[in-house]
Parts: sequence; C-alpha cells; structure tokens
Amino acid sequence: MIRILIADDQSLVRAGFRVLLEKSPDLRVVGEAGDGAEAVALTAELRPDVALMDIRMPGTDGVEATRRICADPLTARTRVLILTTFDLDEYVYAAIQAGASGFLLKDTLAPDLLSAVRTVARGDAVTAPSVTRRLLERHVQTATAPPADDGLSRLTEREREVLVLIARGLSNAEIAEIAERLYLTDGTVKTHVSRVLAKLGLRDRVQAVVRAYESGLVRVGG
Repeated sequence: MIRILIADDQSLVRAGFRVLLEKSPDLRVVGEAGDGAEAVALTAELRPDVALMDIRMPGTDGVEATRRICADPLTARTRVLILTTFDLDEYVYAAIQAGASGFLLKDTLAPDLLSAVRTVARGDAVTAPSVTRRLLERHVQTATAPPADDGLSRLTEREREVLVLIARGLSNAEIAEIAERLYLTDGTVKTHVSRVLAKLGLRDRVQAVVRAYESGLVRVGG
C-alpha cells in the first residue's frame, strides 16, 4: 500500500485528487494539508511514502516545504512530487534543487498521475531528464554556486561519462545503445547509474542532472 499526503491550498483540488487516488486499491491518502507548514508537520507525523505538493501556497510554499521534508532525516524517505499549473514554472527548478523527485502539471491525465505516484514511491523520478535539462538551461546561470566539494572527485572516469550521458537526457536504455563505445553492457550501465547516485548522495536521476550542470561537468549549450 502506497501512503500519500496531498498538499494544496484549495480544498476542492485536494478532494478531487483524493477521490482519484483512492479508486486504486494500492493507493491510500493518509492526510491533507492546506499549506506548506502543515505539509511538513503532517509528513513528520504520518510518514507518507509520497507527498503530492502544490508549488504555490500561501505562507510556506511548496518549495520551502519540500526543502524541509527532504533535509530532515526523519522525513527524507518521503518522495515529493510537485504539482504545478504551468510547464516549466519558475519555482519548479528550485523545488528540484530542494529534493523533489519530479513534477506534474495539474491537468495531467489520471492514468499518468497514478503511474507517477507509483514510480516515485519506488524511488525513481518521474520528470524526464530531458525536461529537467530544459529547466536547468533556463535557470542554472543564476543558480547558487554548488559547494566546493561537489563529490565528482569520488567518481571513476567511467562513472563521470555515465553522469554526462544522464545529464544529456539519456535513459538507461539509450545509454546502452551507445554502450559499445563505452564498452558497457545494459547491466553495467544500471550498476554505474546506481553507484553515481550513491557516491554523490543523490535521490534520483533528476538530482543527478542538476548536480552535473551545477558542478560545471555539463555546461549550458554544451
């Protein structure tokens, strides 16, 4: 059973998502929050697997709520899925930086929403790396500089190559298609991706793309 928290300042929106989600026997809504501060408090209390987080809320918005949830060891296991009205909302980049596992438009079709919740609950990201790349190319030039120790020195040469390919928006299958050049099998690609995430302390591929751009390993327009 996947346990879900819905955070949105509009009660009708929350009710609509609840009805939709609870039609599936493997999904259960365990709480609703009307703002970011309440979402943080309920996440700590209820420990949901996934938090559907509206990005624009009064008071503590979805970005700050995401940052608090992902930074707290007690709630960091909760995956945050951002809900936004507009594609490439200016706040989405900040939310991904804060630890969100991806974002969806509020008018996403029901089957896609259900699939996204299940995907995020498994620990994967639902935002395509190519979409994240567009976000980064739009915002990375004004982003806060990464810490001096960006972790890349811990990667092997092969792992750095795989990280670059991830940052360019390639899936594991697409990386495998060019594996002959890298002398990699499909299984080895998956192993390298897992090691990159582990060594850099990243939650998913979305954060890997962010780290690659912010560290300068991959450059805008490069």
